[in-house]
This record gives sequence, structure tokens and C-alpha cells, in this order.
Amino acid sequence: MTLPVRRVSRAPLAERRHPGWTTGPLAEFDDLFSRMGSLLESTVGSLAPMTEGTTWSPSADVSETDDAYQIEADLPGVKREDVDIEMAGQELVISGELKERERAGVLRRGTRRTGRFEYRALLPGEIDADGVRAALHDGVLSVEIPKVAAAKPRHIEITTGD
Repeated sequence: MTLPVRRVSRAPLAERRHPGWTTGPLAEFDDLFSRMGSLLESTVGSLAPMTEGTTWSPSADVSETDDAYQIEADLPGVKREDVDIEMAGQELVISGELKERERAGVLRRGTRRTGRFEYRALLPGEIDADGVRAALHDGVLSVEIPKVAAAKPRHIEITTGD
């Protein structure tokens, strides 16, 4: 009576489990997710703590009234003298720096952003750059950018055709 012979394959583990594959069948998906993560990080930025030399963008709301565009940007802890606002054509640029404060002891966990920041907004209509006003109150920067008179909507009354 002969006993069955157990053959040991010398092929890689993935080839033994999934014939025809030189790597695991999910390896291509792992590579795809890795590439997608790199693409997302290069366009949106990393969720990792900010490193020195990088800039971040504060949260902001842009609204429009009949007379002006209004922008409110969250800048908690930023001093007025550390913020710069510039108008270039129809683009508003808010930039500055949130300085790290000195602490006593060891920082165990830090999730607040510090360092250089920049916010850009391209406004859709013509603006009056000379009439721009800005105020910083309770960590919120409010910028009001008036529209030029020609860009303001005008109500036209309809009369009878008699």
C-alpha cells in the first residue's frame, strides 16, 4: 500500500493561494488607495500636524448683499497687527501668522494650528477697492467690500404702455 505524497510548492505564497497572481489579488487595490491618498494629500493637504514653513487656510464665509461682498474669517488668537489684507483686482488676500505662545511644562497634545496662514477669495463682480473696511472682533475678521455703483442691481418700475 502506498501513501499519498504531500507536495510542497516552491512558488510564492500568493501564487499558491491564487494561481496566476504574482502578488495578492488585493495588492493592486492597495496600490490604488496609496496613489489616491498621495493625490488627495497633494491637493487638499495633510491632516497631520502642520510643519514649519507650510501655510494653512482659515475657515471663512463669503456672502453677498445688494451693496457689498462680506467675508468673515475665523482667526482665533490672532492679533490685529499679525494680519495683512490686500486687494488685487477682484481678488482678496488675507494673510498673516498665528504665533505659537510660550508654555510652561510639556505640551502633551497639540491640535491647534499655528504658523503662516493665507485665505484667497475671487469676487465675481466689480468692486470699489477704496471703500474696503475690515474689523477683527472676538477672533472673527469681518471684511466688507463695496460694489461699484454700476454693478449694484437697480429696480426698474414698470409703467403702463398707454
